[in-house]
Amino acid sequence: MNVYLSTIIFTFINFIILLFILKRFLIKPVNKIMDDRQDGINTSIKKAKDDEEKAAISREEKDRLLHESKVKGREIVKEYKVNAENISQEIIDEAKKESIIIIERSRVEIEREKEKAQSEIKKQVIELSLVLAEKALEQHIDEKEHRRLIEDFIFKVGS
Repeated sequence: MNVYLSTIIFTFINFIILLFILKRFLIKPVNKIMDDRQDGINTSIKKAKDDEEKAAISREEKDRLLHESKVKGREIVKEYKVNAENISQEIIDEAKKESIIIIERSRVEIEREKEKAQSEIKKQVIELSLVLAEKALEQHIDEKEHRRLIEDFIFKVGS
């Protein structure tokens, strides 16, 4: 049993030395590499979560800005539409005022022309009456001649 016991003890001591060497030179560096790798993975996961949160916030901000832009665009369009309607109404009102002024001027001008024509007709009637009276005084008029003079007068006044 001595041989076996010494071999067992020697093997056991070798195992402990090997275990110590492995622990010192292999397990610690491997654990350090594994820990570093785990930290890198955790950092990447945390960064990915942060990026995802930032993306969600950016998406919400973009959606909010888009909604605000649409609302503001509608307000601007509505405002321009109201302005255009106001300007259109002003133009229509101004055109109506100008047409009333033109119509009134035309009426005044027509009235003047009418008065002028009536005055001219009166002058012609007076002149014709004078001419008729001269002819009537120059000669003795019988009824037949009287009718002819009246018809001549009417004919001249009509033209």
